[in-house]
Amino acid sequence: MCCEPTSGRDTNVLEVSNLNVKYGQIHALRDVSLSVQPGRIVAVIGANGAGKSTLMMTLAGLLAPASGQVTYEGRPVPAKAYEVLARGICLVPERRRLYANLTVKENLLMGAFLRNDNDGIEADLEKMYALFPILRERLKQYAGTLSGGEQQMVAIARGLMSRPKLLLLDEPSLGLAPLLVENVFKTIREIKARGTTILLAEQNAFQALEMADDAFVLETGRVLLTGAGSDLIADPLVRKAYLGIKG
Repeated sequence: MCCEPTSGRDTNVLEVSNLNVKYGQIHALRDVSLSVQPGRIVAVIGANGAGKSTLMMTLAGLLAPASGQVTYEGRPVPAKAYEVLARGICLVPERRRLYANLTVKENLLMGAFLRNDNDGIEADLEKMYALFPILRERLKQYAGTLSGGEQQMVAIARGLMSRPKLLLLDEPSLGLAPLLVENVFKTIREIKARGTTILLAEQNAFQALEMADDAFVLETGRVLLTGAGSDLIADPLVRKAYLGIKG
């Protein structure tokens, strides 16, 4: 393994220990262990089918592990997805998964469905419009009619409306044009600067590692390497297998 992240375990907001997840006879995650420290961006990279989305859905309470332990802020993560969200963990899923027949504003309000602070919700809507100015122009438009980039903005904003302490982003650049990918990663940096901890699963390995404080490489359901994002960019195995750089 590459070098471990430097801070001690007692500072971690999320701890995953020996996590195993199965789909019938398929062993999707094998003894996965990783940690996330507060206020950081942690990237999980790997090829398609490596187990990234399985990991994210398990952390969000959408899949039940076969064994292992997940703790958040020192306590076990609940088994039900809505309880996980109530604890402050929110997943922005792969391929956005918006409510296509609801408007942009209605989708954003769905992100706040566990909240009852109306003034706070209105204030957070304004924050989303500041973060994604185009959304103010699209408020009454059905989400299914938006471009891919606009849908991704809505998906991220919907997640932020729950006021998460830990934001799980699953393949946020998937299917987007290069310019839109740049905008998405810029936004992720801005979200971190506002104090939200981010766990990012991403096939765009170079972009993810470039901005990640810490990173993990998943290969066929196992953690292959772990270290600082900058260290993994320089790792010969990562450069050859995931960045397409020879030598």
